[in-house]
Amino acid sequence: MPCSNEADSVNLKSFLSAVRLAHQGNEIRTLPLSILTPAKTSEIEKPKIRMIITSKKDYPLATNFPYSLEHLQVSYCKLARVDMRMLCLKKLRKLDLSHNHIKKLPSTIGDLLYLQELNLHDNQLESFSTALCSSTLQKSLQFLDLSQNKIRALPIQFCSLQELVHLKLDDNELIRLPFKLGQFKKLRFLSAARNKLPFLPCEFKLLHLENLDLFGNSFEQPSPLTPNIQLKVPLTLLETASRLVVNSKFSYGPHLLPAHLCQDLDTAKLCQCGQSCVNSFIQTTVTMNLHHVSHTVVLVDNMGGTEAPVQSYFCSLLCYSEFLDRYLQSNR
Repeated sequence: MPCSNEADSVNLKSFLSAVRLAHQGNEIRTLPLSILTPAKTSEIEKPKIRMIITSKKDYPLATNFPYSLEHLQVSYCKLARVDMRMLCLKKLRKLDLSHNHIKKLPSTIGDLLYLQELNLHDNQLESFSTALCSSTLQKSLQFLDLSQNKIRALPIQFCSLQELVHLKLDDNELIRLPFKLGQFKKLRFLSAARNKLPFLPCEFKLLHLENLDLFGNSFEQPSPLTPNIQLKVPLTLLETASRLVVNSKFSYGPHLLPAHLCQDLDTAKLCQCGQSCVNSFIQTTVTMNLHHVSHTVVLVDNMGGTEAPVQSYFCSLLCYSEFLDRYLQSNR
């Protein structure tokens, strides 16, 4: 609409006079109306789509954020929590809350239908909630930066964020990566440097990355000849049925099965033969060259290595024996 703070006072008085006469019942043709001059482009206020705040003194306390915002950055403002006013910005595509003191994320961030980028670098997060993993972020979020926080582990449901292309987890306290990491079919950039990872999950070898950075983790030496044997022979009826459900890709959920059984099925392990096992398996770690999953690899250590231990599971003694034969032959 046209700006009124510089309106001509004479025209304004004439307009108010016409309004008064019209209110008194005078006919329109007798009113002293003049032709309105169209507002200039420079006089029309455009919707604000971008706002960057990098100082606490500039943080809006008495006014709301413009509802038209698509990109909001609020950094170095010492925020202890996410301002709920931000979650009313329904057009938001990029939210940058880096360099604050945020300890917990509200599940209502998942109500931002169009959010593609979420930057939480350098905060005090200890977790990433399962509610966010099950929200509409599954269909929109492409960039997520959780680096320089205090996260020790991510939930199984984290891998439901299958639109992710760029994931940063550097400088946390991670003792493991998400179990079902192989579900990230669109992931191309992954960094989890300077954490406490002893090994990589089994499905890590299913990734197809462009850039990978795992520098500075405390990787253990692989142990292919000293397996952890959890195999029960013969298989229990529960294990047999669980394997059938997973291998046949039957749908399941708490509406069909008890919650603890659903959790077991969610953590099914993939054997090198292509079949899955649930609670009965043989587990060990083997060395993998990270160039098998990424075009560019940042060195794992100062010695120039690009290899890391990866968990391997075997659904039977036969599968483990075949692996062992191949391993011993390749190391002669």
